[in-house]
Amino acid sequence: MVPRFLRRLKYGRPVIIVSGLPRSGTSMMMKILDAGGVEVVTDGLRAADEDNPKGYYEFEPIKNLVRDKEQSWLEDARGKGVKVISDLLKELSSDYFFKVIFMDRNLEEVIASQNKMLIRRGEPPQPGDDEKMMRLFEKHLDQAKRWIQQQSNCEVIFVDYERALQQPLHQAQLIQAFVHQPLDAGKMAGVVDPQLHRNRKVG
Repeated sequence: MVPRFLRRLKYGRPVIIVSGLPRSGTSMMMKILDAGGVEVVTDGLRAADEDNPKGYYEFEPIKNLVRDKEQSWLEDARGKGVKVISDLLKELSSDYFFKVIFMDRNLEEVIASQNKMLIRRGEPPQPGDDEKMMRLFEKHLDQAKRWIQQQSNCEVIFVDYERALQQPLHQAQLIQAFVHQPLDAGKMAGVVDPQLHRNRKVG
């Protein structure tokens, strides 16, 4: 309780970050937060499509995190949810406190989902690409998770994508406790659609 109180004094109200690899369930988690009562930061510029029929929940300034050192938009994002891919987490300003919901998904499924997206865009993967991506993702995730757990201005909860689909109410309750807001766990669980789990691991 004391560390939380001291952090609040130092940083103010936290920003809720939804992170993970692309195609790991970050858009689904943003929708869950939105349904529960968290105001989400999104500009709606990227419309829903076949790859993400429920919407992407993206915010254009996130793409400029490397160059935008001021990140003035963060001040208005306190208490709200914003999606930031794992590769950009380290670019977030150290002047704010972040509660990070990090999505974990089986890497075979992540790669299969990314490949389908690339094929639809006319950029099919080449032989051997999956193995290379698997090694890169494993290394990146290990580094990203260790980094975030070492930051004094971050708290993190890791949410398994498959568990979120199978036990939506339980996962919603865990998220509610983590963000420390009076959310509606029932509504959060109600927007989870198991039919979107289209790229399942084999075996």
